[in-house]
Amino acid sequence: MTDSGPDQTLYDLVIIGGGIVGCGIARDAALRGLTVALVEKHDFGSGTTSGSTRLIHGGLRYLATGDFALVRLDLREREILLRIAPHLVAPLPFLLPLPKGWFGRLRLRIGMWLYDVLSYDKSLPRHRILSPAELHAAEPGLDTSQFHGAAVFYDAQCASPERLALENVIDAHEHGAFVQNYAEVVGGIHDGDRLVGVKVKKTLTGDVRDLRGRVIVNASGPWFDRVAARVEPSSPPPRLRTTKGIHIACEPFTSHAIFLESSVDGRAVFAIPWMGHTWVGTTDTDFDGDPAAASATEEDVRYLVDSLAPQLPAIRSAKKYWTGAGVRALVRSDGSPSGVSRMHRLTTDTPGLISVIGGKLTGYRAIAEEVVDRACSDLRITARCTTATTPLPGGGPERSGVPHLDALYGSRAPRVQAFVAHEPSLGTPLAATYPDTRGQVAYAARHEWAEQPEDFTQRRSFLGFQPDQGRAARAAINAEMSAKLSQA
Repeated sequence: MTDSGPDQTLYDLVIIGGGIVGCGIARDAALRGLTVALVEKHDFGSGTTSGSTRLIHGGLRYLATGDFALVRLDLREREILLRIAPHLVAPLPFLLPLPKGWFGRLRLRIGMWLYDVLSYDKSLPRHRILSPAELHAAEPGLDTSQFHGAAVFYDAQCASPERLALENVIDAHEHGAFVQNYAEVVGGIHDGDRLVGVKVKKTLTGDVRDLRGRVIVNASGPWFDRVAARVEPSSPPPRLRTTKGIHIACEPFTSHAIFLESSVDGRAVFAIPWMGHTWVGTTDTDFDGDPAAASATEEDVRYLVDSLAPQLPAIRSAKKYWTGAGVRALVRSDGSPSGVSRMHRLTTDTPGLISVIGGKLTGYRAIAEEVVDRACSDLRITARCTTATTPLPGGGPERSGVPHLDALYGSRAPRVQAFVAHEPSLGTPLAATYPDTRGQVAYAARHEWAEQPEDFTQRRSFLGFQPDQGRAARAAINAEMSAKLSQA
């Protein structure tokens, strides 16, 4: 799928960056009736969004730094996402082992109490306490001799943040937005000191076009400073601090999601059931290179293994299937990477430009609402935000009855079934080991902007998260995508 939506001379909003925040801004603005253009230099949801821990959470650890406003914002947003995207966001119980020392136990019990208080409007259960015997029965692989029981608390998990981003794009497009992936902003268009548009190069063809907007939004995540240098009329100082986080997909060695303090440096680390794996993360180290080139090093992997092994010895022998890495975009600040606030910031230093710096996956919808409120104020538009109450496209009650389709598409699964039914050969599985079919590839190419095979494996299906990362299906995916794109 190449172009979509109306191509026009002037948009109300031109958004640079198709990560979760940019996609959320496009949806919010389109639902309010603004004319919108969204461009992403790679694929929607392919950057920091795909490198996340895949949690929708308030950030229990931020209570220790006194960042109560951030925790409250994200706990409120967690509840909203459970409501508007129930097919993608699900409750996840965590074990928080309690130390033997009375002071450590008191500190964590107070933290649990505050977490419940700050999520006063939640639908999830309040925390409860397990005895040492109950903890051992619940998680026998954990060395429970080090702990005095555990707290059980609830957050939520998003199995595919990539599809969460994509559903925001789908909704924006269905409400008239022009959206384009593989479209890199290479320069700005200025009227005096005001930014009035951007020059966009389609990276797969080299074609360049101008997109003009009454308001431009830089929501390019860890690429923010690079984009700012291209589009702003003067050379702005760096406003971003970028840090790398890696994860390891291991054969399962836990039964529950477990929140632990690293045995190396005391940082928060997780071992989480996900897609049949134990998903281990994360690191937090400064990273100054191209975010697209971030990857897990042997040192990163060793850190996570050494962090968890004293409490979860099985991590040393567990098979490691693959690693992932992402780069966080944080508001520039001194101190240790883990100590930098995850709260976002909006700036309007350049006329015509709203800059979005920082933010978390969980709070993307609230950030988008704040951005569009600011844009509407500038444009003297009074439309209200409806994204907190309007389900995402797959968030309705309809289902296909096919589990893997329902998990991916939610209430849009019957639409995919109908698409496949028009051509019986599209029902052929991509490989004997997967339930995914040729029709899903064709649907992704025709209706979900999939341009490259990895767009399907990594961001429009769960194949890229299998132990072999979808290799068994690669030839069939390549063939089907080539055929469908050539017909587009």
